Amino acid sequence: MPYQTLLSGLYPPSPRLGLIEGFFGKGWSWEARARYAQWLPRHGYGFYLYAPKEDGYLRKHWAEPWPKEQLDHLRQLAQQCRDNGLAFGVGLSPMGAHHDYAHKRPALLEKVRLIEEALKPDILAVLFDDMKGDTPDLAHWQLTIAHDIAAHTRAGQLLFCPSYYSTDPVLEKVFGAMPPHYLQDLGQGLDKRFDIFWTGPKVCSSDYPAAHLKQVAEWLHRKPFLWDNYPVNDGSKASSFLHLRAFDNRPAELAELTSGHAVNPMKQAALSVLPLATLPMSYKLGKQYDPDKALHASLNATCGPQISAMIQADLPLFLDIGLAQLTPEQIIHLKSRYLPFQDQACVGEILRWLAGEYVFDPDCLTD
Repeated sequence: MPYQTLLSGLYPPSPRLGLIEGFFGKGWSWEARARYAQWLPRHGYGFYLYAPKEDGYLRKHWAEPWPKEQLDHLRQLAQQCRDNGLAFGVGLSPMGAHHDYAHKRPALLEKVRLIEEALKPDILAVLFDDMKGDTPDLAHWQLTIAHDIAAHTRAGQLLFCPSYYSTDPVLEKVFGAMPPHYLQDLGQGLDKRFDIFWTGPKVCSSDYPAAHLKQVAEWLHRKPFLWDNYPVNDGSKASSFLHLRAFDNRPAELAELTSGHAVNPMKQAALSVLPLATLPMSYKLGKQYDPDKALHASLNATCGPQISAMIQADLPLFLDIGLAQLTPEQIIHLKSRYLPFQDQACVGEILRWLAGEYVFDPDCLTD
């Protein structure tokens, strides 16, 4: 099947494949999100999960309602997704709710009521990622909170992200030791309506070995739901790079070992399209999938032949050397090369990246 055909929007979106806007730093613009509400279902994706770490009303200030203007934007985004046949979800991270939960419970249920009433999400995710695992009965409180939320939502799909969402040692290094039997207690106790997010052997995994996923399924008492941290670039090291390569090491067999697959994109919304277009091809083509051909087709379809050839030639600079290691001469050369095409969304983001506009958010601790 030619790669160009796979980009033509002729095959239906997969309900198990979607995007989670879940990165640190400056979130996407509302215009970019609206474009994704159209783009995703035409390229094989079935859901959009709104969970930017920048939105404090989902995290540190979860007990407060969104300001009217922001809530209106969210309402509009939920409608745009539904109008395009795309499931819309919200990721709520009730940080610190497990401390004195009896007092915090009414505010949490009020926030869930607001989400239900204003946004009517198809998917509701309860996210405990990237916060301290600082209590021995962490699993107990997270289960209590998740089940309370589940009892007050009409969302057709429920997702849960544990505080320890990978076997990567960096999580314990940054957030403290994982309580004993934490994952097993969660897996055993969590309502089976919930799928559980998992990022693989690493926070940013380059592959997902079958043996690893089977082991995780035993701990969680269900197949894991992949939270794929590619092409995201929000970490202290990663923010220096543009992850534009096609998806690789995501074989079609993952569909049998997981309950779903959510992709966390880059801070650059337009450029994220380039790798994102290739993942559904990997599932569709199986062993016939060729990442180089997939990226070539995605570049051509998105940027046209001239800019596509330029980006392809400069991939080593974007992907392997990175902004921090580029010489001043290389930066000047790249700026002059791309400046004539700055009106193109992809090129505009390359120029802003070269200008150092996508700064690292120090809240991201797991790079």
